[in-house]
Amino acid sequence: MNSGQKKRNFQIEAFKHKVVVDPKYADKTWKILEHAIHEIYNHNASGLSFEELYRNAYNMVLHKFGEKLYSGLVSTMTFHLQEMSKCIEAAHGGSFLEELNVKWSDHNKALQMIRDILMYMDRTFIPSTHRTPVHELGLNLWRDNVIHSTKIKTRLLNTLLELILRERTGEVINRGLMRNIIKMLMDLGPSVYHDDFEKPFLEVSADFYSAESQEFIECSDCGDYLKKAERRLNEEIERVSHYLDAKSEAQITNVVEKEMIANHMLRLVHMENSGLVKMLLDDKFEDLGRMYNLFRRVPNGLSTIRDVMTSHIRDTGKQLVTDPEKSKNPVEFVDCLLAKRDKYDKIIISAFNNDKTFQNALNSSFEYFINLNPRSPEYISLFVDDKLRKGLKGVKEEDIELILDKVMMLFRYLQEKDVFEKYYKQHLAKRLLSGKTVPDDAERSLIVKLKTECGYQFTSKLEGMFTDMKTSQDTMQGFNAVYGPELGNGPTLVVQVLTTGSWPTQPSVTCNLPAEMSALCEKFRSYYLGTHTGRRLSWQTNMGTADLRATFGNGQKYELNVSTHQMCVLMLFNNADSLSYKEIEQATEIPSSDLKRCLQSLACVKGKNVLRKEPMSKDIGEDDAFSVNDKFTSKLRKVKIGTVVAQKESEPEKQETRQRVEEDRKPQIEAAIVRIMKSRRVLDHNNIIAEVTKQLQSRFLANPGEIKKRIESLIERDFLERDNADRRLYRYLA
Repeated sequence: MNSGQKKRNFQIEAFKHKVVVDPKYADKTWKILEHAIHEIYNHNASGLSFEELYRNAYNMVLHKFGEKLYSGLVSTMTFHLQEMSKCIEAAHGGSFLEELNVKWSDHNKALQMIRDILMYMDRTFIPSTHRTPVHELGLNLWRDNVIHSTKIKTRLLNTLLELILRERTGEVINRGLMRNIIKMLMDLGPSVYHDDFEKPFLEVSADFYSAESQEFIECSDCGDYLKKAERRLNEEIERVSHYLDAKSEAQITNVVEKEMIANHMLRLVHMENSGLVKMLLDDKFEDLGRMYNLFRRVPNGLSTIRDVMTSHIRDTGKQLVTDPEKSKNPVEFVDCLLAKRDKYDKIIISAFNNDKTFQNALNSSFEYFINLNPRSPEYISLFVDDKLRKGLKGVKEEDIELILDKVMMLFRYLQEKDVFEKYYKQHLAKRLLSGKTVPDDAERSLIVKLKTECGYQFTSKLEGMFTDMKTSQDTMQGFNAVYGPELGNGPTLVVQVLTTGSWPTQPSVTCNLPAEMSALCEKFRSYYLGTHTGRRLSWQTNMGTADLRATFGNGQKYELNVSTHQMCVLMLFNNADSLSYKEIEQATEIPSSDLKRCLQSLACVKGKNVLRKEPMSKDIGEDDAFSVNDKFTSKLRKVKIGTVVAQKESEPEKQETRQRVEEDRKPQIEAAIVRIMKSRRVLDHNNIIAEVTKQLQSRFLANPGEIKKRIESLIERDFLERDNADRRLYRYLA
């Protein structure tokens, strides 16, 4: 190219020729599309070219005829839906729903094809002009022209409700058809389903179940009524899963629960001969479980069951603990408590879903009635005593633990745990000293449980008793090593040395031991005091035992296991054939009450009567005479003669124990007051009472009157002072 040639600039200009659209273009194109819509509704769509139709619709929107296309679509669809509506209205009886279902299916298919043809309008014209999209428009037109037409709306609802009623009364209906019709209402929008069907359905259901529940309750007992209610509830849940909206489940189950359960709750639980109390008495686990599962669905349902159960347990428990017949045998008394507890535990676990609130109600009920009987702590200790003496022989270790756990459960309910401790200590002492206890493991296991429950202080003395038993064995080994050769074939002695503070205090009973025993005891005293300085020994003859060899008139030889007091009495007959009561009393110096019990067991117990009494009677009189029973025989070589003992404490003994307990409580209450005041410095009367009660409740229920006395005592001893301005206010004096 020549450099001298001129440069030429290129410019692109717009096309000057104006395209003129045929004025009849819109009408012609719409006619094509309208014809296609008619053909689709008349099931003749197979001959249509959807590509061509799509292009026509596309061009109409492109050439700004979207409005004409949209309004034409509305009027054409409306025409066809009105025609469909007439066909549906003309259907008779059972074919009404079927016709509706068929027409709905046809409309949906047609709508799908129309939407495909008008896809471009759906994407561009409709969003820009905020019109309703084609599919939604089709649903709205169906709703307005078919479902809400005056002749269909009420008829449709009545038909649906009638079919549900027929199903409720046992008829089989076409669930598939129902599902399709209900699905149609749901597809038309939540408000259509709710207003046109769900709301009236729930109202009719409420009336139905209200009437049915009234009819059921008049002719059924509680168990049968609950079965019917449960069946109805399950039927409604199943109905929802088959053909209703899943969201309706909560609504319809609420209706059944309200009409069949909530409205009749009190009548059901109190129903005579079949209500809750009868179910509890007869262990109707299945019925109780059903009641629990149904009542938990309604407000205050479980609290209604719980209140009636609590009231029943408290009433029957009160009858049990205040029944004089049951109180005669402490072991039987505790067995009844445990059986009652087992029964309700089983009910709560298997019928009440192990509900914690029911467990709490059971616990509070037991605590209430066990403490109505002031002898409960003593009886529980006697029960333990019975089990640990003989009742657990041959029982597996895990079963022993189970029994001990049950005892601990009852122990937790006791408000006066210190009273139990008093009795338990007495009974344990007797078991240890008589050697009548199961292996130490069970005893120690219970002490560990008590320690875990109440702390070290509660069990320190009990543990001290075991320590004494072990130390005594070592002491006896030392004594026998020193004096064994010297004693030869004479009587042997086994001594248990008990620390005064650890063991229950026993009044020291006077008793003249036989000369040979007395000499032996002196030897032991001198040995013991020689090895331990600063100690004092006092003999507790009332707590000892002895083994004697006895030969009777017929030459029969026996080994008698007796108490120390019985030994003192029997040894007198080595030097006399017959002795009066007065002579025995003078020779032994055993207190009268103990001596009478001792002679009673030697002369009045069949099979153990090694002495003869004149005159023969059950009671011991001061003028009675005693001699050796030469005709005594026994199948056993070793004969154990127990003392006739009162298992329960007598009234005076009970008063004495109670007095000791009250005395022991005083320093504990004072210590608690001082602890509280030391940390708080100033406190009013009511708060001190509340704090002290709270601190001591793990051991006993402190009496406000006693707390007041202890406060007065502390004021006198200058631990506290009253405030000058407010007399109900106390100050701590450091």
